[in-house]
Amino acid sequence: MTDSPAVKKPDLPCDIAPYVPHRHGMCLLDTLLEVGDEYLHARVTPRRDDLFATSLGIPGWVGLEWLAQAVAAWAGVQAITGGDKPGIGFLLGTRRYQCLTPQFAFDQPIRIEVTLDFRADNGLGAFSGQLLDSENHRLATSTLNVFQPESTQALEAIQPGSHP
Repeated sequence: MTDSPAVKKPDLPCDIAPYVPHRHGMCLLDTLLEVGDEYLHARVTPRRDDLFATSLGIPGWVGLEWLAQAVAAWAGVQAITGGDKPGIGFLLGTRRYQCLTPQFAFDQPIRIEVTLDFRADNGLGAFSGQLLDSENHRLATSTLNVFQPESTQALEAIQPGSHP
């Protein structure tokens, strides 16, 4: 049996942008390396023209956004392989973001790994994540709490002022 195009898994490695619903330069990750039902691995190579670049590199706190975007990419792959489009999601919070470096060096690839800890029927979820350098040394870790509404109507229903 052959997969239909709507449910085909991506040919890896590949560009990660089609799986992340960020536009206009806000997709900060480069490459989707591996993905499964409960994990995703991606790569970013910090560049001097990066939106968050300083003269010293990319600030360590940006690693949290890389982790969040890896979660978004995981959800995007799940949506696309299910015949849908990537949807909007929210980072509700993190626990214990520990970054072992004040900044990430330019031109040094960073591996982003996220693993699904749980996902509830109401759209809430939690992921464990880590950032690794090219020698697999851990640079940062965190747990991310996320929410993905099941539809834009559900999102509108929870926004202030959207109720009659």
